[in-house]
Amino acid sequence: MKIKPIKLDNKIISQEHKPFIIAEIGQAHDGSLGIAHSYIEAVAKAGVDAVKFQTHLANEESTEDDEFRINFSYQDNTRFDYWKRMEFSKDQWRGLYEHALEENLVFLSSPFSKKALEMLIEIDVLAIKIASGEAINFNFLNLITKSKIPVLLSTGMSYNNEIRRAVKLFKDKNIPIACMQCTSKYPLDFKDVGLNVMVDIMKNENILVGYSDHSGSLFPPMNAMSKGANLIEVHVTFDKRMFGPDTSSSITIEELKQLVDYRDAVFQMDKSIVDKDQIAKELLPTRKLFTKSLSPIEDIKRGTVIDEKMLTLKKPGTGIPYEKINKIIGKKTNKSVSSNRLIKWSDIEQ
Repeated sequence: MKIKPIKLDNKIISQEHKPFIIAEIGQAHDGSLGIAHSYIEAVAKAGVDAVKFQTHLANEESTEDDEFRINFSYQDNTRFDYWKRMEFSKDQWRGLYEHALEENLVFLSSPFSKKALEMLIEIDVLAIKIASGEAINFNFLNLITKSKIPVLLSTGMSYNNEIRRAVKLFKDKNIPIACMQCTSKYPLDFKDVGLNVMVDIMKNENILVGYSDHSGSLFPPMNAMSKGANLIEVHVTFDKRMFGPDTSSSITIEELKQLVDYRDAVFQMDKSIVDKDQIAKELLPTRKLFTKSLSPIEDIKRGTVIDEKMLTLKKPGTGIPYEKINKIIGKKTNKSVSSNRLIKWSDIEQ
């Protein structure tokens, strides 16, 4: 059964289109609106399809009991304080959204509360990216279904039955969904990438599938494309020495460009159907340059009876081919032939 595509403005996620690449900014902006805008410009130049953020509202999603995943901060006493510092207002989010549109990017963000979800819907986001931590929050998933807009679901902490349940929830309500294999480790070892899960979801659920990476390497997303991923999400950073909890799980903008170039090249090759006979016909001029013809091993005098031991093969392939050798063996030359030339039919008595 053909899987229905997901259309996001002028971009399409489907089996027929090249993999949709999402540049995940996450918290790489460190609370700076200016840096967030800088990331939009940088990833657009790299050629991705979408830029993704995370919409945090500390009072709506966190408490003072919220512990750091990585206690990296020099200025935040608690994780709650950190989320507070990561907040942008609705107008600021709208500005980021509009900037993304100007750069021909789909704007995505993961909401972590009902209010954050409502804020994103109010600025007219085209899809909701569901983070792994929220993929098992079925109360929240039900809220998301009310928006009726497409969802991109990460599964970094989910059991198989939870993945099936979440997918069914959206499919039952006719909401377009793409499900992304993800493992919530930072950074992620190659042994835990789990692309077999992505393949299983593709086979069992008949939906668009993808891969969301935390390895900080190009290899897992490239491998995911080779296994049929319809979309790819990668964390990005301006420099791997930058401050932040996800830097070790991110690729640089330069690496992001390499990933896009790889995607485009492989897609072009995969869609190309070559008629080998037609190509060979087109290459006949080149073939003559690379192939060989019969030539004397040593100079042959006029009137010499040609023996096979006198002949070798040399470039180019514009003379007498080896397959015709029996037609000149035993014949006399009607002129002298240099070892630096090919034998021609006109050199032989007929």
